Amino acid sequence: MSEPLPTTSAQEERDRRIAELEARAARRRVGVKPLAALMAIAVALALLGMQRRELAYFFSSRTPLTLGAEGAYRYDALVSNRYAQVHGVPTARGGYERSDGTLYVLVGLRESPFVVRRGALSGEEWTPGRPPPQPDQRPFAVRGRLLAEEDAPRYRDGLALLRSLGEVQPHAGKLWLLIEGEQPGADRGLVLVALALLAFIAFNAVLLVKGLRRR
Repeated sequence: MSEPLPTTSAQEERDRRIAELEARAARRRVGVKPLAALMAIAVALALLGMQRRELAYFFSSRTPLTLGAEGAYRYDALVSNRYAQVHGVPTARGGYERSDGTLYVLVGLRESPFVVRRGALSGEEWTPGRPPPQPDQRPFAVRGRLLAEEDAPRYRDGLALLRSLGEVQPHAGKLWLLIEGEQPGADRGLVLVALALLAFIAFNAVLLVKGLRRR
């Protein structure tokens, strides 16, 4: 046997109850989703902001700034976070660090504000706990990413060490770090991460607009 059809009053009561439940659900969605979307956008923007200097370097010119050579350095060409090249005579002392299994040397260029971070050469082997060897004393040319001292917080201690040794000469009170081998446009993974963050921001912006329209 078939079920009896609901009476008009029962149908109206059911419709009213459903409408109440839908209204409550809509209020909950409006109260939570816009806030969650705003928080997600804020976090993504913060992460994107942390990458702004790296992104600026990625899209910067691949033509190196020419900073000159010993006795004829071009301080007027100094621009932080740019690709640059320089030639000089290394200082007698430097700093050493090991990163990802590779040994690097932090060495100054005499009578200049430049400090170069490059891979260790033959004869510059260093074992932690022992006095570091003297950096290779042959003059050299190098290309890489140029950073003003304040833009290189990771190397703050190393730059302070080179400054204390007295063989480099700060220009306008600061040193300049040149990281060998870092070229603009090389780190494509950085751009992929930035694009993913932008897509995430756009998605949450759509959710935010929809939530506010419901309200």
